[in-house]
Amino acid sequence: MLHAGKPAPRFILPDADMEMFDSTSLLGRQHVVLFFYPKDGTPYCTLEAIDFSDHESEFNRQHCAVIGVSRDDCLAHADFRDKHGLSIRLLSDQDADVCHKFGVMHYREHDGHKKLCLIRSTFIIDKQGILRHAFYDVMPKGHAAEVFQLVKQLDSTSDQHSK
Repeated sequence: MLHAGKPAPRFILPDADMEMFDSTSLLGRQHVVLFFYPKDGTPYCTLEAIDFSDHESEFNRQHCAVIGVSRDDCLAHADFRDKHGLSIRLLSDQDADVCHKFGVMHYREHDGHKKLCLIRSTFIIDKQGILRHAFYDVMPKGHAAEVFQLVKQLDSTSDQHSK
């Protein structure tokens, strides 16, 4: 698991349009809310993605990009995005390399067997690439609003430091 105050792992992943996204492209420009979710189209994942998408303009006003990551492929992301009218960027981590870097892969008991699963998690990363908040095993209901409040505080703290 990652802890606040440390640099966030850097990564490059394809999005729903098969365009490569490099996390370093936002350094110095935008904060990032990076949320990991288990699977496109499942009820809680859909609720979380829609909630973040519905509030994307508010995050943008705080100079913050919202990005979702799962192990689904780019085509599944495109279908998920189009079906639910999502505006946020969805990244594909099929090999779980980035999931492992962020510590979101854990073994869970299922029908008497241990299975490696992606745990719903959210990370708030500031403009300098420093991890400010890490939430593991989150419940999606109301999560976007909670994260937004933290982003607003982060922005006001950054503003105070720049004066």
